[in-house]
Amino acid sequence: MTIQRETGSQGEWIACGYLSSKGYSVIDRNFSRPFGEIDIVCISPDKTLVFFEIKTVRFSGRVMAEFTPEDHLTPSKLFRLRKICSFYAAAHPRLVLDSRGWRIDLLALTLSEKDCLVSHYPNIAWR
Repeated sequence: MTIQRETGSQGEWIACGYLSSKGYSVIDRNFSRPFGEIDIVCISPDKTLVFFEIKTVRFSGRVMAEFTPEDHLTPSKLFRLRKICSFYAAAHPRLVLDSRGWRIDLLALTLSEKDCLVSHYPNIAWR
């Protein structure tokens, strides 16, 4: 496993714990099709279907990562993410409440040797 994949996997595990602590129910992970992948699928505390994109960077010592996790969400990635989330929502209509719909959130994680900074950006993409 590459360092990037290991960091990403660790970030997803941390994200699941963070989301559970905030009242989200994780219902799916790493949902993949040839046209995209969803990192984490949840039901929010208000029963909204939420798709999470997880971006994680690591830094050690005094050297900061060259880019923030947010920098890694490119327009092309967001386009593919919208497409796969639309597909998932259409395939699971019972999870989409008419009054709530669904949304895409970004969790940006910065890992250090001692802790993890989590930034949550709700509703990053409109359908």
